[in-house]
Amino acid sequence: MALENMENVEVFNSEGKGRGLRATKELWAGDVLFAEPSYSAVVFDSLTQGVCHNCFKKQLKLQRCGQCKFAHYCDRTCQKEGWAEHKSECSAIKKNGSVPNENIRLAARILWRIEKEGSALSEGRLTSLDDLENHLDDLGEDDMKELKVDVHNFLDFWPSNSRMFGVQYISHIFGLINCNGFTLSDQRGLQAVGVGIFPNLCLVNHNCWPNCTVILNNGKIELRAIGKISPGEELTVSYVDFLCLSQDRRKQLKLQYHFDCTCEHCTKGIKDDLMEAVKEEEGNKPSAEVVKEVITFSTDTLQKIEKSRSEGNYHEVVKYCRECLKRQEPVLAETNIHMLRVLSIASEVLSYLQSFHEASDYSNKMVQGYLKLYHPNNAQLGMATMRAGVTHWHTGLIEVAHGMICKAYAILMVTHGPTHPITKDLEAIRMQTEMELRMFQQNEYVYYSMREAALKNQPMKMMAEPGQEAIKNLFHKK
Repeated sequence: MALENMENVEVFNSEGKGRGLRATKELWAGDVLFAEPSYSAVVFDSLTQGVCHNCFKKQLKLQRCGQCKFAHYCDRTCQKEGWAEHKSECSAIKKNGSVPNENIRLAARILWRIEKEGSALSEGRLTSLDDLENHLDDLGEDDMKELKVDVHNFLDFWPSNSRMFGVQYISHIFGLINCNGFTLSDQRGLQAVGVGIFPNLCLVNHNCWPNCTVILNNGKIELRAIGKISPGEELTVSYVDFLCLSQDRRKQLKLQYHFDCTCEHCTKGIKDDLMEAVKEEEGNKPSAEVVKEVITFSTDTLQKIEKSRSEGNYHEVVKYCRECLKRQEPVLAETNIHMLRVLSIASEVLSYLQSFHEASDYSNKMVQGYLKLYHPNNAQLGMATMRAGVTHWHTGLIEVAHGMICKAYAILMVTHGPTHPITKDLEAIRMQTEMELRMFQQNEYVYYSMREAALKNQPMKMMAEPGQEAIKNLFHKK
């Protein structure tokens, strides 16, 4: 796979950040600045039997590698395409008798490629792996211990007939994976399924309110503009989800990526007031003690919710969400992040349990809050609006559903583009809801009669199982 559109960007020294990328020409929302295949990538340990190891598509039935019995593929075509990268891995797994963790598998794939091609720059590459930051000096004591364990286990796994790399260089590769491993999604962008290294993408610096977004599309990551970008303007993406207070985002960025965020939204605390907002009626606000009590209750309940969700106990998740929202609604505003987190989980789980009427109410409140917080072309906003639209369709609220589907489609056309599978799915849903809306406006009775019959045959579905790992952060840390 070749790199595409590299003429749109150039490397420069960004003040206070080191190297970065900037635009060489004027770009508009939805434009692809460049597309880059992974240097190397692997499926998460927990999904090795349910995701293709070549194209990263989720499939119910996959063909297993007949030699190592570990790698799984969609079909013979994917297996042949993936053989060049899997060949050495296959032999090592057979010889070792066990499969190492995803970090070690990714490091091994990277080093086998370096062994084969060398580490010099190839056509279209703006940087080599040798020149990327590993931040080993910034690792804490616990992280350094984990890295040393990975290096030790890697050396046990690495075949004696392969090129021998020094411990320092192997540590450098693990450092790259730790802070530059990009989260890979399934074919529809709904679930995180793997991690890969994309050298050019590593040059794009962070901003909490960026001018670009990154999406995986047909085996390549695409750097896409989400607004107008002028020639010479630095290109930025957000490494973390915006839906956190500025101090929490900065703490997370410092911990995982080892830098202090100086973007305008962090330094000025933009939208922090909305994220901490409380209800105000006729100039009266709840007391600080009441607010603190509700926030503490919310935090404790969210821990219980996550535990129940990870165990697949979704009815218990719903019970906790209802209890929490009952305490939150009289006190917290619709943009308060504690309420939005519970609304998000409640709407998602209730949709999965097909309690669509209650789910639609929660999802509508969630989207209204998101619209006041997220960038108008934020991918998370688009995906949330899409889910809410589908949920409203299931309840029969076709007018609201179509409006949300259209809004989501407009966002995803920018963030994902027209060729992405999820955009194609959404286009089909948009056309369906548009047709149903015309039918509803002409004769409501006929519409509901036909809709009920159609639902018995093939219900519309756009919900992943709530227990699956959602995609929140751009880069993955094990």
